[in-house]
Parts: sequence; structure tokens; C-alpha cells
Amino acid sequence: MKTAIVIGVGPDRGLGARLCKRFAADGLKVIVAGRTLSALQAVADDIAKAGGTAVPFVADTTKESDIAALFDAAGENLDLAIYNAGNNTPGKIIEMEADYFEQAWRVVCFGGFLFGREAVRRMVPKKTGTLLFTGASASLRGRSGYGAFNSSKAGLRTLAQAMAKEYAGDGIHVGHVVVDGAIAGDKIFTRFPDAAGREDSLIDIEGIVDAFAFLYRQPERAWSFELDVRTSKEKW
Repeated sequence: MKTAIVIGVGPDRGLGARLCKRFAADGLKVIVAGRTLSALQAVADDIAKAGGTAVPFVADTTKESDIAALFDAAGENLDLAIYNAGNNTPGKIIEMEADYFEQAWRVVCFGGFLFGREAVRRMVPKKTGTLLFTGASASLRGRSGYGAFNSSKAGLRTLAQAMAKEYAGDGIHVGHVVVDGAIAGDKIFTRFPDAAGREDSLIDIEGIVDAFAFLYRQPERAWSFELDVRTSKEKW
């Protein structure tokens, strides 16, 4: 059975959880990774109830030993790795502490490096595998009040692009999905309860998952590096 790793998994109505469930439904064994065991176990249990195979794995994306152990747990059948970790970290530069900026970079970009490096280390010898990164509006443009997040996401996108070019010849498909807007999921509904009344302006989670699935299934002679997903109402 082919194995997928998805890191950055939280509540059921979140992108990480839905990615796990989609690829498990498609027949992959999924390693459900993140920081909170209870959330990971809930997703894994749901997958098992639906007839799929999933294993929860607690890991911190900024810790090299955690990420190495995560990929060791995947074994030889690793075929798909998705880096979905990252927090939207607001703040004005003039008021920002250095460690706040650094932590934003560590979670979004440095963690992406550790994850991506361990993925290709295991995929290159087999000459096959797909590595996908979750991007955001911030991947493509700076925004006032979000300098830490913008620079981190832009750095992750450039890293992903470099890896796509560096390892395509080794049979590794590296892709990046730009999520251009707020997602209709637990995070936005928890922070902004009234958002439930305007879901047509929020991006549908399953539509985003479709983009990841499309990249994963692309044949070697027709690879895309990047897809962007937004609602019809998004001004871009």
C-alpha cells in the first residue's frame, strides 16, 4: 500500500484533515501528523471507520529529529508528502519582536525545508514521489500588517519552486497550491462566528483538496508546479 504523509492536521473541518480523508479514501495509507494527538487521533479514527488506513503521529515541524522520525515511520512505500503547516501571524513591523518574526519563519519556511528535504531523501533513490506545499495569498504578494507571514510564505514558495526544478529529473513531482482567501472551515468560523452566514465568499475545502489530488495524479509528461484556488468573488 502506498503511503502519504500530511503534516499540519487539526480539526475535522480543516484542510489538513480533509486532505488525509481524501487520500485515504483513494487507497493510500495516511500518516496524520501535527502537534495535538487528540485531533490527529480523531481524524485517524474517522478514516478507520470509513474503511481506510491511518496512523496519527505527533511532530513539531521545526524540530529536525521529529521530522526525520516522521519520515522513518512512513517506510519504503512513501509516495506522497504534503506540507500544510503554518499560522497566519499578523503584526506591524515597527512593533514586532525579533523572536516573533523568527518563529513565523521557522514554522512556515524552515519547517517546509526540513519536511521537503526528508521527503526527497527518501523519494530520490526510488525515482518517484510527489511533494506538495500549501501556499496562501501571502505567497504572491505582501500585505500591510502581515510582514512576518508574507515573507515566510513567499520564502516557502520559492523553496518549493527550487525543489521542483532540482528534483524533477529524479522523478519527483514538487507542487505548490496557493489558497487565495479564507477557507470555509473551523478556524474562520471559530474566530469569526458570523462568517457562517457568508460562506459563498469563503473557499470550499473540498475544492482545495481537489487541487492537491489533481497535482498528485498528473502524469510525468504533464506536470504543473502551481495551482491557485479562490472564490469567484475574490478580488485578485
